[in-house]
Amino acid sequence: MYDLLIIGAGPAGISVAVEAVHANIDSSKIILLEKAEEHSFSIKKYYPDKKLVTANYKGFEAKCAGVMCIPDLTKHETISYLDKAIEENNLRVNYNETVWKFHQNEDKSFIVYTDKNEYHAKVVAIAIGILGKPNKPDYKIPHTLKDKVLFDVTTTEMVNSNILVVGGGDSASEYCQYLVQNGNKLTLSYRRNNFSRMNEINRASILTLKEENKVNILFETDLISVNDKEGKPAVKFNNDRLPEMKFDYIVYALGGTTPSNFLKMIGIEFDGEEPVLKEHHETSVPGLFLLGDLTAGKQGGSIIWAFNSARNAITKMRGDYI
Repeated sequence: MYDLLIIGAGPAGISVAVEAVHANIDSSKIILLEKAEEHSFSIKKYYPDKKLVTANYKGFEAKCAGVMCIPDLTKHETISYLDKAIEENNLRVNYNETVWKFHQNEDKSFIVYTDKNEYHAKVVAIAIGILGKPNKPDYKIPHTLKDKVLFDVTTTEMVNSNILVVGGGDSASEYCQYLVQNGNKLTLSYRRNNFSRMNEINRASILTLKEENKVNILFETDLISVNDKEGKPAVKFNNDRLPEMKFDYIVYALGGTTPSNFLKMIGIEFDGEEPVLKEHHETSVPGLFLLGDLTAGKQGGSIIWAFNSARNAITKMRGDYI
């Protein structure tokens, strides 16, 4: 019987485990389950190497409430900080393991079933984030273009290529900033007429790239189809004035989605599209907590938000369940 089982080994999952250790919970009674082959996989996959991991993000105050805290760091520095947290607190992380289902016993403890094992725990924290499940377009993408239509900029090296980036948030701007450095020709398609979702730095950066003719911005455009033309993606827009355009790559930066089906399946109540959360990020299921992005709403949170949500949750776990 574990005291605390954590699903997801990103910043939120790691930090709640660290908070638990500092609250005098033995590290041998804590386990993290991660479906990827390494921790913080979303940061490693979706963040370009030169992108700063910012403490203050989308207006959230960068004020740390608990044990873990970072200033603005590089991707490498952030990963090193999390590596050290795992090592110094003797945390056990089981990688390449996917949770299939839950069961809550009469005594309110949990049985968690994975593709490899089953676990018993007093408390469960879900810290799986939203970038691990990126939003995808409604139209079909030809299977033949699977290596040309991407949802990140780190898995495929793109140099001196003609690239379409789709989106209007911070990730879209950051992808463009990163891709420009590799000599790529960039077009950015966004369905609205201004970048209201971006922070000030990213908005200024993308507009500067436009002024320097390094990014062609197509406002008020939506893609309606993507087809394979001689091995390259050819796109049609909802704007009749725009011809069909062919690119070497398409990169979607549409954000992520809350894994609502999974959360509903294990009994968490929802209010519309958002999970119902009580004090300290506890769900409608006693002893089951959500952390990180899952507690921040549609706009998402920061790493500091993840750290602080862990601190907030552990006070309830330690007081009522462990």
